[in-house]
Amino acid sequence: MGGTGHLPLPMTSPTPPVSASPSPRPALPLVQLLACSALIVTLSMGIRHGFGLWLQPMTQAHGWTRADFSLALAIQNISWGVTGIFAGMLADRFGAFRVLAGGAVLYAAGLAGMAWSDTPAMLSLTAGVLLGTAQSATTYAVVYGVIGRNVTAETRSWAMGITAAAGSFGQFLMVPVEGWMIDRLGWQASLFWLGAAALLMAPLALGLHEPRLRSGTVAARAQTAGQALAEAFRTPGFLLLMAGYFVCGFQVVFIGVHMPSYLRDHGLPPQVASYALALIGLFNVFGTYLSGSLGQRMAKRHILACIYFSRAVAITIFLLVPLSAASVYVFAAVIGFLWLSTVPPTNALVAQIFGVEHLSMLGGMAFFSHQIGSFLGVWLGGELYDRTGSYQIVWLISIALGVLAALVNLPIREAPLVRAPRVQPAA
Repeated sequence: MGGTGHLPLPMTSPTPPVSASPSPRPALPLVQLLACSALIVTLSMGIRHGFGLWLQPMTQAHGWTRADFSLALAIQNISWGVTGIFAGMLADRFGAFRVLAGGAVLYAAGLAGMAWSDTPAMLSLTAGVLLGTAQSATTYAVVYGVIGRNVTAETRSWAMGITAAAGSFGQFLMVPVEGWMIDRLGWQASLFWLGAAALLMAPLALGLHEPRLRSGTVAARAQTAGQALAEAFRTPGFLLLMAGYFVCGFQVVFIGVHMPSYLRDHGLPPQVASYALALIGLFNVFGTYLSGSLGQRMAKRHILACIYFSRAVAITIFLLVPLSAASVYVFAAVIGFLWLSTVPPTNALVAQIFGVEHLSMLGGMAFFSHQIGSFLGVWLGGELYDRTGSYQIVWLISIALGVLAALVNLPIREAPLVRAPRVQPAA
């Protein structure tokens, strides 16, 4: 998988074609690599996963609408997507350490700014732009670039699954903690304490400081960033992968942000929402690990198609059965199993097709599509609720998009690109 074969060369060709997926030489110890990656993603994704818990207390305290709060988180997601491309580009060229450390500081500043925000515009700047930028520098695209460069192709999908599972555990761990903090400390003080926790990502980033980049030197590369992007956009499979990832973002962010309010609107107590989000995180641990492991043995496009179709089925059943605490918990467990299980096969596919030289940047570009979907999911949820008094339309859109995403992933070709050799200058 991802390696190059040795074929007889024609007499007219002095060099063989270049495979897109050379296996890297491991530089960081595997345990250190996975532990630090896992803890960083646990903090970054765990804090983010509970933002929906702040919707009602902040809107009630300031007299804002749900659309005001939703717009800020929508901006967060689109900011994450846009800046993720550049964060990945910097991490590929100079290493992940500086990007991760800077992201930790921005994360703390964004949470503190969110606590101080007294207008929707200020909320959009802090919870939106600052936190979105911070998340782009402390989550999957950057971390997966380090993993891709430091593990073999044979274990890449599994290693990515381990890291994604850690992020899922962070969701399981942090959401109840955040709910408890809001109840005991108040929503504002809770944000300051979470900001302090976010700073812990900076020392953890030291464990991902790659030896070859510690001197500040930059190794010569076969492609420029622009050439790598142009190649990706000429590849139909990459565009199809982005289309599916768009749907992933739409579904998970809509559910993560708006489900607590949806459940309260139907008379369920607040702790049901907290437990549901925690269950999503818990079962996501198993789902992401399984998808990463299966990605070593099965076609990744088939895994992705199955995940998206299963989401559509799960949402349909959730809307059809009578709403109760029990039905919410069952739905949370099922959707949690499918939550971030798209992440390991998606990023492993990018590495498999294009290689690891520009993995963080290309992963960031694919994730940009995910975040456009996230923007629309969270914004439409708030906007259509304010217009209609219901989330029903957005639920139905989520179902239709799930079916569409399942279909667009099926034609993806998983074979590594074979590039023509560069012409050598005459002696």
